[in-house]
Amino acid sequence: MNKELTYLETEPLTAEREWVSDGMVVLHASVRVPRPVPSTGGVFRRVRRYYQLQSQAFFRYCQRELLPQAAAEYAAALAYSRPLPDFHAELDYHVTYNEGGFWSLYTQSRETGPGGTLLVRRGDTWDLGAGYPVPAAKFFSGAGPLRKALLSAAETEIQRRQAAGAGLWREDWRRGLRRFYNPDNYYLTEDGFAFFYPMLSIAPASAGIPVFTLPYRKEPLRAPENA
Repeated sequence: MNKELTYLETEPLTAEREWVSDGMVVLHASVRVPRPVPSTGGVFRRVRRYYQLQSQAFFRYCQRELLPQAAAEYAAALAYSRPLPDFHAELDYHVTYNEGGFWSLYTQSRETGPGGTLLVRRGDTWDLGAGYPVPAAKFFSGAGPLRKALLSAAETEIQRRQAAGAGLWREDWRRGLRRFYNPDNYYLTEDGFAFFYPMLSIAPASAGIPVFTLPYRKEPLRAPENA
């Protein structure tokens, strides 16, 4: 434990892999995840190991799920003299908050192929004093209002954007807000508590990852220290 650790300095840890079928590269994947500096100490080792495992899991996913698709598409393209497909995948990160003993970020994968692009985002917020990720409920008063507060904030924001003619939404977006709600899909920012929904869950692919921000001054949200 390190109660005096108020921010976390990191540098990128990068890696790349290529998969070959019949002598041709059919899939390329790259990873860029955070690595704490220095690399010693309990919190630093735990964070480093966490993202090393995430990186390894991403490469395994690429080999297990994406490689068979890529190899089949390449074989079909060669058989029918079609243009060769371009398959690649990447995992990257963006730090969104780093003060007052909290370190928050999201990692996001991007898969690109003939069918288009798929984005998958994951949010993490670490309590640097305890050395572990913290649940969203930590920043809300009481256990009950979390889901209600976030669903209400998202609905209000969507209605505001619709009234302003901004953004595109699925016709069943209200159902999607409830169905795809996940309290782990959040991260902290300087402006407030940001929570997000999976791509295609409440909006078309062109909208990417729908994100909503609840300002720290808004009840029942509790601001992190120094926010």
